[in-house]
Amino acid sequence: MQGESSLPQLLWCYAVAATIKVLLIPSYHSTDFEVHRHWLAITHSLPLSHWYYDETSEWTLDYPPFFAYYERFLSIFANLVDPQIVHLHNGLNYKATSVIVFQRLTVILSDLWLLYGVYRLTKHLDSLKRNLIWVLVVWSPGLLLVDHVHFQYNGFLLGWLLLSISFLVEGSDLMGGFLFAVVLSFKHLFAVAAPVYFVYLFRHYCRGGLVRGFGRLSVIGAVVVAVFAAAYGPFFYHEQIQQVVRRMFPFGRGLCHAYWAPNFWVFYIIVDKGLAFFLRKLGFNIQAPAASFTGGLVGDSSSFAVLPQITPLTTFVAVLLGLFPCLIKAWSDPQPQFIARWIAYAYTCGFLFGWHVHEKASLHFVIPLAIVAVESLEDAKHYFLLSIVSCYSLFPLLYEGQEYPIKVLLLLLHSILMWFGFSAQFTKDEASETEEQTNNDESVWSEKSRATSGGKEWFGIGWIGKVYLFGLMVVELWGQILHPYILGETFPFIPLMLMSIYCALGMTYSWIWQLKRFLKLS
Repeated sequence: MQGESSLPQLLWCYAVAATIKVLLIPSYHSTDFEVHRHWLAITHSLPLSHWYYDETSEWTLDYPPFFAYYERFLSIFANLVDPQIVHLHNGLNYKATSVIVFQRLTVILSDLWLLYGVYRLTKHLDSLKRNLIWVLVVWSPGLLLVDHVHFQYNGFLLGWLLLSISFLVEGSDLMGGFLFAVVLSFKHLFAVAAPVYFVYLFRHYCRGGLVRGFGRLSVIGAVVVAVFAAAYGPFFYHEQIQQVVRRMFPFGRGLCHAYWAPNFWVFYIIVDKGLAFFLRKLGFNIQAPAASFTGGLVGDSSSFAVLPQITPLTTFVAVLLGLFPCLIKAWSDPQPQFIARWIAYAYTCGFLFGWHVHEKASLHFVIPLAIVAVESLEDAKHYFLLSIVSCYSLFPLLYEGQEYPIKVLLLLLHSILMWFGFSAQFTKDEASETEEQTNNDESVWSEKSRATSGGKEWFGIGWIGKVYLFGLMVVELWGQILHPYILGETFPFIPLMLMSIYCALGMTYSWIWQLKRFLKLS
């Protein structure tokens, strides 16, 4: 009954967010908007056997088949709205009002799946925690900027992930595994968490003796195979699976994306640049690589002047090494209440050490971490800082002047809402908190470690966190005012570089904090 009574409140939360998104329909959109429009045209105009071969546009289809099927479904309605939307030879950047409104609305409506995922995860929580998670997820400024301005379908995809987590938390491992296989068939970049799923399900679901364990392993294996067969089977039939895989994994794109995602490789790049500079000063003949990392928007750069070259295999090994402590914990103590932490940590590893990481990939761990942010004061402090850093790191995606007030206002409003939400959650009398803990001993969301002071809990980020956030403002002040005033158009890459380096410090801190946290708790 508690979950049912909360549904109207969640729908109201969605309606508020949808209203803002509708107001942003005329705003800037990236090339991803045309990418998805072209995918509508490909899947509507061509037979399935031609989808992954089409090169009518440079925006070739490179998502797994379930997403292609989803585009095919949307194309039915697009054709009814405006046949030109799904015309394959309509040229690039079709910008009619019909296509803008249609595609924007498809993202808004697809967010209902995210809403369902959040609902399932929070329906058993008390109202304060539940409402706070809704604010963190449904009103996420990062999701709004990426999906509803820049343009993508991350909310829809993350809805599948949250649904998977919700079933795992409840102990429904088979359904959780099934849903994860589904999201992998929508977007393969979610595969970073696959080792965590495999180890956890093998130890938690397949336990109970050799015969029973093997039987359960066979069942869950069959479920996963069935999902992949539904996704990839038609392409096996047409002997196109190699082409599909080739499109999904274009390793030739380089180590870094167009803008330096704030991860470990930022530091590697800076060290390489610094070494090259000093060695040249010492008289060494150090040649800069043809594709420079400091050309503004980096593109396909992946060459280094001094340090060893980084290959996709290198990043794959780095991600696995980062995951190793998490896999050990999932193997030794596979408890459902920690699965959200482990999955978020896996995506953090993928973000920090992965190949050609998009800055938008931070949503893969920021959204799941919202679920555990309400469990303890320490989790709340960490999430407060991480959410701000993640959102700020997305600012370069919206580089036009008219969107600047929007992204700043969204981040400020979200920070204020988080502050008041966490303060309401953790500024409580110790007695009432103890009573609540006693009443929730059976809940998987219970958190036994509480920070108290003078009989109360207080939400605050400490002086180090405050200094770091002040540094964010300094970086933004430099990029928006001081750099143009002092240097003009000279060294145009410096503002982006500083933003990436500074946000990378925050992301690296989050990775270390998450690692220490789950090692301590589990």
